[in-house]
Amino acid sequence: MEVRRNFPSHEDGNGVDQQEQAPRKAKGGLVTMPFIIECLNLTESEQVFSTFVHAHCLLYWLCQGMVQLWLTAMISRARPPPCDQFTQHCKLASPAQYSLLLSSFGLMSIGAGGVRPCSLAFGADQLDNKENLNNDRVLESFFGWYYASASLSVLIALTGVVYIQDHMGWKVGFGVPAILMFFSTLLFFIASSLYIKQNASKSLFAGFLQVVVVAYKNRRLAFPPHDFNGYHREKCSEYTSPTDKLRFLNKACIIRNPQDVSPTGVSVNRWNLCTIEQVEELKALIKVIPLWSTGIMVAINISQSSFPALQASSMNRHISSGFEIPAGSFGMFTIITLTIWIVLYDRVIIPLASKIAGKKIHLGVRLRMGIGIFLSGLAMMVSGIVEHVRRKKAIEQGLAGSPHGVVNMSALWLVPQNCLTGLAEAFNAIGQTEFYYSEFPKSMSSIASSLFGVGMAVGNLLASVVLSTVDSGTKNGGKESWVSSNINKGHYDFYYWLLAAMTFINLIYFLCCSWIYGPCVERVGKSGVEGNGFEMEKLSVPGTPC
Repeated sequence: MEVRRNFPSHEDGNGVDQQEQAPRKAKGGLVTMPFIIECLNLTESEQVFSTFVHAHCLLYWLCQGMVQLWLTAMISRARPPPCDQFTQHCKLASPAQYSLLLSSFGLMSIGAGGVRPCSLAFGADQLDNKENLNNDRVLESFFGWYYASASLSVLIALTGVVYIQDHMGWKVGFGVPAILMFFSTLLFFIASSLYIKQNASKSLFAGFLQVVVVAYKNRRLAFPPHDFNGYHREKCSEYTSPTDKLRFLNKACIIRNPQDVSPTGVSVNRWNLCTIEQVEELKALIKVIPLWSTGIMVAINISQSSFPALQASSMNRHISSGFEIPAGSFGMFTIITLTIWIVLYDRVIIPLASKIAGKKIHLGVRLRMGIGIFLSGLAMMVSGIVEHVRRKKAIEQGLAGSPHGVVNMSALWLVPQNCLTGLAEAFNAIGQTEFYYSEFPKSMSSIASSLFGVGMAVGNLLASVVLSTVDSGTKNGGKESWVSSNINKGHYDFYYWLLAAMTFINLIYFLCCSWIYGPCVERVGKSGVEGNGFEMEKLSVPGTPC
């Protein structure tokens, strides 16, 4: 369900809300951030980013799901008995036990699916102020710190929570996230009075369908002249006519019969007449789909995290004689790099660059997206080089037939590729999120914040398709697969280089999509376009708020 701003319902003759003439306590702003971010930090161990004031029922499902998962560890009858240590025989779980476990996962998934798209948009709504000349910079900083908090939370979950589970058992290990989930939800609602709240008013997806249906009904209408003023629009709309792109959709808001509009200016039947706003919302979504699709390749590369762990397990992971880095922990370098870069970018690089240039500047969102794609391809190229050297050393040391043998090569050679992946994610992920949020209308803010997650999900699915295709295509004729279970006999280096080639082709595709897209809606600098590397302060905003 989408949200939009609440407009005054009681107005005097000048259009001023009489109830708002009295002094009111300010809402939103930085004071709300600790309550939003603490939910983000406390609940990442359950893979839940944060909470949203309109998703109280989803928060309940999240807590309920985590509690049910905890119960599978607390109640002995809720799980199968331990395996027999002598016969190694394990009893299968009963249907009831499976139901309890799967329902806990289902509740957490439903809750997270409702919370994640809203959390980022909700936090941005607390800070978004179009009258602030530094509004773009404030939002850019918020998106960066939000993502840094999420990354830090993942790091804590992968270290602290995993340590508790390993050393204190599953009862405590599942109990800690469940308790933290409860307190994060409680603290979030305690600060409910401080938030800028937006009431749900319509379903965007129904509106999209209405535009398509009405445009099809009116397909035989001729396009009106540019000075035509017979378009249906909402009151206090910033639009006087629809944009020229995707013109065939403009027919959905042409007033064919004056009786289609009520005396109050509202469409009598949205399936016969839509507003300009509905048309432009659908156009905004369609326009970003090509650029959105360029981020899928980055998601495919990020999802290759299991292969570096396989490489690390066959390399020397000792830092000293008494300390060895776990093979699965090398992914922490990605998270650490991402977090450090966000802090440096926000607190050092941008302020220093602005001081040197003598004006406020920041990297354009699409430029950051492109840099992220390039760094992602570079990470795959470096991964291939490191794997090529590791495989060569393994063969030279007689470990070709021993997939679990340890090559005399430091696993720290895997750090550069992880750092590049972290930088790629920092540039591309945050750039995508900020791009969607700034380009979409306010009513589409939750869709804007969910598009990156959808791209990651599609990327994870396609990564499996790519892996299966490479596996089946390279082992024909009795040959060893590139992604063989024996890492020393396979050619993971070729697989990495294939991904690098696909990524650089995707970069060219991104440049084409960015050129076709044109300048951003509210990010036009003095040159009239965004793509000069730096964006100037926003000079003007098309339209003003009602």
